[in-house]
Amino acid sequence: MIYAGIDVAKDKHDCFITNSDGEVLFKVFTITNNRDGFDELYHKITSLSHDLSKIKVGLEATGHYSYNILGYLLDKGLATFIINPLHTSLFRKSLTLRKTKTDKVDAHTIATMLMSDVNLKSYSDTSYHNEELKSLTRYRFDKVKERAKLKSSISRLITILFPELEKLVPTLHMASVYALLFELPSASAISTAHLTRLTNLLHTASKGRYTKNTAIRFREAARTSIGSYMPAKSLELKHTIKLLQELTAEIDEIESEIKLIMDEINSPILSIPGISYRMGAMILAEVGDFNRFDSPDKILAYAGMSPSTYQSGQLESSHSHMEKRGSRYLRYALYNATKYVCHWDPIFSAYLEKKRGEGKHYNVALSHATKKLVRVIYQLEKTGHSYLKAV
Repeated sequence: MIYAGIDVAKDKHDCFITNSDGEVLFKVFTITNNRDGFDELYHKITSLSHDLSKIKVGLEATGHYSYNILGYLLDKGLATFIINPLHTSLFRKSLTLRKTKTDKVDAHTIATMLMSDVNLKSYSDTSYHNEELKSLTRYRFDKVKERAKLKSSISRLITILFPELEKLVPTLHMASVYALLFELPSASAISTAHLTRLTNLLHTASKGRYTKNTAIRFREAARTSIGSYMPAKSLELKHTIKLLQELTAEIDEIESEIKLIMDEINSPILSIPGISYRMGAMILAEVGDFNRFDSPDKILAYAGMSPSTYQSGQLESSHSHMEKRGSRYLRYALYNATKYVCHWDPIFSAYLEKKRGEGKHYNVALSHATKKLVRVIYQLEKTGHSYLKAV
């Protein structure tokens, strides 16, 4: 076997190639982070063996810097392994007590890790192309967080400008309210608006649900409002509403792209009641290739949802907290998906109630339901079977 270790950086990559006998085939050499550098690495590797099944390439997970070389190696058909930098550090320390950390040493360490076969899983082509879905779901996650902040800002501004409005509508965050406040961003503006204009504005924005009586009620409330007259805040409210509407349009576009990919994947995860294509996509994107995991417990550990262990001498913790050291996106998706599954599926609902009946806190009981959900998802993805709903 031939082992190539690559230490990834922004502008260049350090490489080291050895074989099963520990013979150094190529001392540490540096390639540029471009097509010429990638081709140089590939030619050196294949000059040693044309049988690609006898070649293993490893590189550290360094975010976006490793993405291009990873894609190149996979497209060339090389078995490629992504290694956690923490594992590399621990492995390097196990080899020597000296504090030695350089790019050249890391390239050598990665090759040595591949040679020692420390339970590494190769990165599949499916996992690489799954990055498209991961990019979209994480992008949506960040946009939704931004939108939540804008909604909080709108609520704050309405409390200053027209606090009585909240009692007149089911929720402040609806299209008709946004349309009204974008045109008339204060109680003062609404109170002096012509009734015909106000009626038409509300009728159009609510698609006929709000009538003249609603417009009269809004205007009367505005005339007796304790809201402040602050043109600066009114301007801020208008701009915030505009930003939120633009952000919502962007989120809708992202979700359309996610749905197209999910329709193409046709994953059995969507057969589970309560899992929408948004949460399902996030789970699939973060897990990647399910063949990388030997068991559902490995996925839980990857999500940071395994209980931590503390034991020292005769002292052993009996109330372990969740590790929360893995993918926060996967943890978020699993946790929220479980809430909906427990609501819509009677089997999961009964399981949650059973755990609650044992005296467990809701969040603890939900974490048990999450573990059950991960086991179900793992089985469905490995077998390709759909979820059997309770009759």
